[in-house]
This record gives sequence, C-alpha cells and structure tokens, in this order.
Amino acid sequence: MELTLNILIGIGLAATCGFRIFIPLLVMGMANKVGYLELSQGFAWIGSYPALVIFGIATVVEIAAYFIPFVDNLLNTISVPFSIVAGIVVTAAVITDISPILKWTLAIIAGGGAASVTSLISNGAHNTSTFFSAGIANPIVSVGETVISVIIAVLSILVPIVVVILIIIMMVLVYRMIRRFKERKLKHMKLD
Repeated sequence: MELTLNILIGIGLAATCGFRIFIPLLVMGMANKVGYLELSQGFAWIGSYPALVIFGIATVVEIAAYFIPFVDNLLNTISVPFSIVAGIVVTAAVITDISPILKWTLAIIAGGGAASVTSLISNGAHNTSTFFSAGIANPIVSVGETVISVIIAVLSILVPIVVVILIIIMMVLVYRMIRRFKERKLKHMKLD
C-alpha cells in the first residue's frame, strides 16, 4: 500500500513539474524537512537547507519569467525536457523500498510521462493564448498554472489519489478548451 501511495505522490509531483519545474521540488523539500515526506536513499539533499534556498530562488525566478510576454513561450519550449527530467527525479525521490531498476523504470515512464503531458498542455495553453491575444492574456495563464502547481504539489503529498483523478480531469478539460478555442478561431477566420 505504501508503495502505491508513493507512486501516486510521484506522479502528482511529476505532473506539477510540467507546469512549473521548481514548485514541486520546493514543496517536496519542505515536506521532507518537516518530516511529512520520506525521500528515498540518495535524495535527502532535496530537503536540505541549501537546496530549499536554491529551489525557493529558482521558483521566484521561474514564476517571474512567465510574466514577460513571449519570453513565457520561449521558456515553455525550452522547459519541456527539463520538466521531464524533474518529473523523473521527483518520482524516483519518493519511491522507496524497491529495486533500483523498478524504481527508475517507474520514474521514467510514470514521472517522465506525467511531466511531459502537463508540459505539452502548458505549451498548448500558452500558444493558444498568444495566438488569440498576442500574448496579452499570457500572464493570466501563468497565474493559473502557478496556482494549479502549488495546489497539486501540496495535495500530491497530502491526498495523492485525489490528485491523480484531478490531473486526469484537468487534462481532459484543458484539451477540450484548447480545441474549442481553435475551432472558434477557425470559424471566425472562415467568416472573414
């Protein structure tokens, strides 16, 4: 049962990496520091004070960068591989007491997969926002992603099963919303 919960925690945190890379690492480190989250061997550094300071600074810089029009789209594009790596790391960090080959296989498939899906959703949301508003609405998208990242990261540790269900629902809703926006825009373009 504990292994299943740890995998769900890892998937939730990894999905958060697709929106913001450093928020889940910061939340995970703080949860470890207060004794709420056990990290697997070799990942205790995530809960160290130096790491928490670095994650805190990196989080502030990352959030601020997403408020600069067009820089946010560039950041989204280059962050995809980094978010996948972060998703793999956070998943591996919480999976304890299993063989390394199984742990890394789960981390790569589940963690990397969850991070890549949410990263692509984030890219789609920013690109759609840029297309329809010339980037003016991107800060609103960025605020939404930041708030979602914090909520999902915290809930991933507190109630991981709920987060996995919420992530699935969120992915379906975002996909539908993006598709609807694109259909409307194409319809308006045909009318003009």
